Amino acid sequence: MLLSKVFRAGLQSGIRLQSSSAATAKAAAASSSNAGSLGFSFELTDQQKEFQQLARKFAREEMIPVAAAYDRSGEYPFPIIKKAWELGLINGHIPQEYGGMGLSIFDSCLITEELAYACTGMQTAMEANSLGQMPVIIAGNDAQKKKYLGRMTEEPLMCAYCVTEPGAGSDVANIKTRAVRVGDDYVVNGQKMWITNGGKANWYFLLARTNPDPKCPAGKAFTGFIVDADTPGIQVGRKEMNMGQRCSDTRGITFEDVRIPKENVLITEGAGFKIAMGAFDNTRPPVAAGATGLAQRALDEATNYALERKTFGKAIAEHQAVSFILAEMAMKVELARMAYQRSAWEVDQGRRNTYYASIAKAFAGDIANQVATDAVQVFGGNGFNSEYPVEKLMRDAKIYQIYEGTAQIQRLIISREHFGKYKK
Repeated sequence: MLLSKVFRAGLQSGIRLQSSSAATAKAAAASSSNAGSLGFSFELTDQQKEFQQLARKFAREEMIPVAAAYDRSGEYPFPIIKKAWELGLINGHIPQEYGGMGLSIFDSCLITEELAYACTGMQTAMEANSLGQMPVIIAGNDAQKKKYLGRMTEEPLMCAYCVTEPGAGSDVANIKTRAVRVGDDYVVNGQKMWITNGGKANWYFLLARTNPDPKCPAGKAFTGFIVDADTPGIQVGRKEMNMGQRCSDTRGITFEDVRIPKENVLITEGAGFKIAMGAFDNTRPPVAAGATGLAQRALDEATNYALERKTFGKAIAEHQAVSFILAEMAMKVELARMAYQRSAWEVDQGRRNTYYASIAKAFAGDIANQVATDAVQVFGGNGFNSEYPVEKLMRDAKIYQIYEGTAQIQRLIISREHFGKYKK
């Protein structure tokens, strides 16, 4: 297969993979499908193994060596992002007709786990493109997709999902940002907060209230827009210095009389809430994959340390207290991986995967925190020191219980979906 040869070349020499070539995109889409006809199987295809191998090689050789430096400086890792883009490790989900490879969510998750293993700060910066683009992928018309997705495959650009507000995080229905129709434009005023890639994005997906009636249901009150980041009236706030994932660019964005042409509305006025929420079915599996990648790194670091560190005349891994910690860590990592793969597989089959996506996101986010904390414990005093990698992993893990829907919101969704099975 053509893509197979390109990936092998990438493994050997770092060749540029992003291309608008229809032939390359068509081959990628055909070879990346994991639907198969073998029924239930845990085996990856040869093509998926190549995706995984390329991402793993890039993570180990390009990302890990600079991860600590980017964590300390908080600098945006654009050189790494550019290299990842050149290898096709970003934007793989963009449909082939718009210059992308049209990879499945499952394939994208395999790549995401490997990149997150190296540094979730860098990986989140990359993955934010998926979240920003997903509303356009699932709801954009042909012209919108050509204009905004097409440019992402032509050069290494970033975009952002601009929904969260200072007073409306998980409570999306409480969004205050307003969009008022004025002639052929919408005029937007409001403030967004905690926007990943906020200061680096070329364009935003924006959710704003278009129906002023407070009694209007969320499913009809909000509209989704595509907004060019250089539109007059947009003010980008300072970069936030967070607990972890520090090289990811997180900012507040203020909209003051920002005019958006009506052709930048996704589907129609009032459809925004469903679009914004529908994107999560596709993006929560990769978030869970990222959390799993972090957890796998923590397990590997703790295991290697336990096999080398000696107390009372033997490696600490030989002490039952430590070996049981590592066993629990391994169990959790394996189960998190199975959860994200099931949720990705479900959506790739064209089925609504809200239930599985929330299970994967909630469980993987929780175990990333548990496993990273256990890794620090295995390292003892060294684990509390920034010279060792597990301290960063513990800080980086926390956000997985918060962004793209908190751990508590996921449980609300899971319980709602679960009860729904019994009320039919």
